[in-house]
Amino acid sequence: MTAVSASCGGAGYWQQRADVVVIGTGVAGLVAALAAVREGRKVVVLSKIAETATFYAQGGIAVVLPDSFREGGDSVEAHVADTVAAGGGLCDVDAVRSIVADGYLAVSDLVDAGARFDESAPGHWSLTREGGHSRRRIIHAGGDATGAEVQRALDHAATHLDIRRNHVALQVCHDGDQVTGVLVHSGDGPGIVHAPSVILATGGLGHLYAATTNPDGSTGDGVALALQAGLSVTDIEFVQFHPTMLYTGPAGGRRPLISEALRGEGAVLVDRQGNSITAGVHPLGDLAPRDVVAAAIDARLRETGDPCVYLDATGIDDVRRRFPTVTAACLAAGVDPAARPIPVVPGAHYSCGGVRTDVHGRTELAGLFAAGEVARTGMHGANRLASNSLLEGLVVGGRAGRAASMHSQESGPTTAAAPAAVRLPVLARDALQHAMSRHASVVRDADGLQQLTAMLADAPQRAVADRGTAEDAALTMTARAIAAAALARIESRGCHHRGDHPETDAAQAVSISVRTDAAGAPAVAAPVGAG
Repeated sequence: MTAVSASCGGAGYWQQRADVVVIGTGVAGLVAALAAVREGRKVVVLSKIAETATFYAQGGIAVVLPDSFREGGDSVEAHVADTVAAGGGLCDVDAVRSIVADGYLAVSDLVDAGARFDESAPGHWSLTREGGHSRRRIIHAGGDATGAEVQRALDHAATHLDIRRNHVALQVCHDGDQVTGVLVHSGDGPGIVHAPSVILATGGLGHLYAATTNPDGSTGDGVALALQAGLSVTDIEFVQFHPTMLYTGPAGGRRPLISEALRGEGAVLVDRQGNSITAGVHPLGDLAPRDVVAAAIDARLRETGDPCVYLDATGIDDVRRRFPTVTAACLAAGVDPAARPIPVVPGAHYSCGGVRTDVHGRTELAGLFAAGEVARTGMHGANRLASNSLLEGLVVGGRAGRAASMHSQESGPTTAAAPAAVRLPVLARDALQHAMSRHASVVRDADGLQQLTAMLADAPQRAVADRGTAEDAALTMTARAIAAAALARIESRGCHHRGDHPETDAAQAVSISVRTDAAGAPAVAAPVGAG
């Protein structure tokens, strides 16, 4: 990578050039970067922290296998139907079909990169079933360590990439028509990477809440970067709360996920009295979509005042061997899942919405792409079907890398002008997480959302020049977008539950987009069709 002269960056900025900049090193980011490198592009990958959400993914990858390996009459259309059913009427069916149809090819590329999945017999992947799926189509590795295997394989394949550790993206630079680069903070201070193509692969936003399954870096960075650049984010009110996060007490922070695959193998959810949580709630019972199960747990906890419910996996044969990751987390907390039920609560897990893109990761701004959890392709709609996240990251990550490569070749080198000092509203993280957990969690209502909106609007302006303030600014802006969209959606749909509007309104089967107004505050734009 070649340094450029100081004619455009301004005093105090280090400067570099690249064809493609990828922000993030999870599944979507590394797949995108590898795809762009294969096209001959000069790629720089920005890594804020070592941990990724991909690493912690337990369940697996939902994929329809070729005809000779399919089980139970599975098909692309069956997978599409399950995805659309979980999506609460807001999936883009064409996008879902496009991504699902390319799933096996993307997984095959991952296997070529060295990933290995559990087998039921030599040459035959072992398949399991998870909530909302009508067939066994989930491939997995190490029982419940699929994400760790995916990350291991991609990290190994990416050893030759130019990955810049401890680099935080502060702003996407553009000239109004197209991307010109990225403003970055690193150990060497502020700098600019000049590039015609930038791919947001920053992951999720779980640390908007006091407790989450997400790693520390999941602070909504990509959503905030897109909003700052004038782009819209769509379906952002749909934050999926995983029904079963290990309960270890009232303290916040990242908590271990208790994989949905345990329920797929027969584990049952009960309250302290041993009563079923989901009986009479949904025909699929404990295998209902995540929003249904999470809401059922939330309702039971409100009713009983208990701090948690329990997942009884004692009836699963050889649970310790089959689910080693879950077992290790439970044992560390003093719970043996083979001997007694696991204490669980819902936890902030996955953002179903994000930066609006097509199925190739293209956004409204030429040269800006997004893939993975940060993006809204139309795949998930109002609620994500289990194990579709790694699938989407693999498929769209590869496509975004190729599309970004093509754009950089067509556009040629760009030069980013020196940005003005970045100042944004920043609310203290503890206060923000408490307010979001109270007013915008599993169940919301208008009064709480209005209180939240007013609190966020009063956040003081601060200079954004390091990781801490950048993350807190991103959390503040993303929270404002969620509050705006959640207030506008006066119904319950998917993983958005309004206690004051518990029914689904067919007239609101449209996606809501949010973008910044003239004052720089996220505000609801006109609804768009689900597709």
